[in-house]
Amino acid sequence: MDFNRRFSDAEHRREELIKNIEIALSRLSVSELEAISYDLVTKGYMD
Repeated sequence: MDFNRRFSDAEHRREELIKNIEIALSRLSVSELEAISYDLVTKGYMD
């Protein structure tokens, strides 16, 4: 098993997900972003 390749695949997928999330977030209104921010703070994902 090639652990370096597995890490590389996981890192590539992570970067792809981040890019897709950034694109989706850029299309939201301020009120929608505030709602997401509130949700993430109350769930402990953001400070």
